[in-house]
Amino acid sequence: MNTVVSNCITYVKEVLVEAEAGHDWHHIERVHRLALCIAAREKEPKDLLVIELAALLHDIADSKFHNGDEELGPERAVEFMSSQNVSKTQLAQVELIIRNLSFRNAFDREKDPICDQLEFKIAQDADRLDAIGAIGVCRALHYGGYKNRLIYDPETQPLQFDSKEAYKKSDGPSLNHFYEKLLKIKGQLHTKTAIAIAEKRHAFMEQFLNQFYEEWGETPSWHKSKD
Repeated sequence: MNTVVSNCITYVKEVLVEAEAGHDWHHIERVHRLALCIAAREKEPKDLLVIELAALLHDIADSKFHNGDEELGPERAVEFMSSQNVSKTQLAQVELIIRNLSFRNAFDREKDPICDQLEFKIAQDADRLDAIGAIGVCRALHYGGYKNRLIYDPETQPLQFDSKEAYKKSDGPSLNHFYEKLLKIKGQLHTKTAIAIAEKRHAFMEQFLNQFYEEWGETPSWHKSKD
């Protein structure tokens, strides 16, 4: 293992030791592993160190847990990388990936050119894959509990967001998050590898929702069963 990557793992584990369970070291470890998997299967030239650092540092200070501060995460990442054997070009690339990786940034009208680079696509695909499937269901419900939100409210329909600000302010029931974000992820992935991995995970979420509404005794109008 690259020394910089090894040092980064140690650093991230220390910083996130008390992090919320959906955004803790285990989340980072899964994203890192997925990023390596995707990178190995996508044959185009790529900078693996940039991909690994972006995967490992992308949630080093998630703004959701730092009063909405979107600068702290990139600043911490840059501070760490500046202490390591990372070139200025690689450092700048990782910082831009981290700044643009989040789902909420998809609402920005003008995307940064970094979004066209394969390193960005692999890191973002890896992070988004960890948001769906069985683990995605657990993470969504855990975060909803962390924020003291309802699991489900048949009177509260999922929303359609037209800006990052509106998305960030959303505080609806946890199941609404599936329609507002999670079920959209499969269609927003970049790499063939990630799209293939997403198929089974997406299907699991649909099965989970079908089962949930069956047990609830009523299916809302906005849910389209695939059975």
